[in-house]
Parts: sequence; structure tokens; C-alpha cells
Amino acid sequence: MAHWLYKSEPFKWSWEQQVAAADKGTHWDGVRNHLAKQQLLAMRLGDRGFFYHSNEGKEIVGIVEVIRQAYPDPSDPSGKFVMVDLKAVAALKNPVSLAAVKAEPRLADMALMKFSRLSVQPVTDAEWDIVLEMAGGTR
Repeated sequence: MAHWLYKSEPFKWSWEQQVAAADKGTHWDGVRNHLAKQQLLAMRLGDRGFFYHSNEGKEIVGIVEVIRQAYPDPSDPSGKFVMVDLKAVAALKNPVSLAAVKAEPRLADMALMKFSRLSVQPVTDAEWDIVLEMAGGTR
């Protein structure tokens, strides 16, 4: 299973809205970056990712799971971009702030540090475990 990080501005789509979507989940659309598109195409059913509030909060708040693999994004008139469907799995016991990630030397190479503007990012198994450790697990 691969791990990912999905960035969303809470005023556009928040963790609370993701949770409210329940098991039916929701689509992750609007990606218009070719590297992020490649990440979406690499996702498989059951892959899990961190849900990150960007701009406001700047923290990892929960875990989501891929429930539908990449398919065409109807909001893209060019037809070049795709989306996946995600459902909320669990909230983190303690959100992990961007400042905390930056302060953790073991996360210095995390995509969140190197590609801060990328909306969909890979997370290594080691990074996944470190962030969960920092969060004190899930609720």
C-alpha cells in the first residue's frame, strides 16, 4: 500500500466535510498539475493518505482512503486531468502542524518540505510512521 498527502484549503473543503461524506466519500478533483496528476494515476484502492489543511491551520488532521482509482475529471475542459474518490478513515488524535513537521529532522526530505505547493504528494512508509507517532495515533 502506498501513502499520500492531500492538501485542501478548509474554507473550500475541510476535514469535517470529508468526514460528513461518510463511506460514500467524495471525489478529489481540480488537480491541474502534471506531477500531481501522475500521483493520482499511481493510486490504488485502499491506499491511504493524510488530509492536510493548507493555508488555514497548516496541519495534518486525518487519514483518508482511496475508494475509486483515477478517472477523468469532468471539471477539466481539456480532458487531460483525473480525479480519485476518497473517504475519511480516522482523525489524528493530535493534528500535526507544518511547524512540527519542519522541526522534525527525520522529515527533512518529506515532499511537504520540498514541494510545498503540490496538492497531492507521496509519503514514504517511514514518514507515515513518524507523523502518526507525532500525532499520538488516531481517534
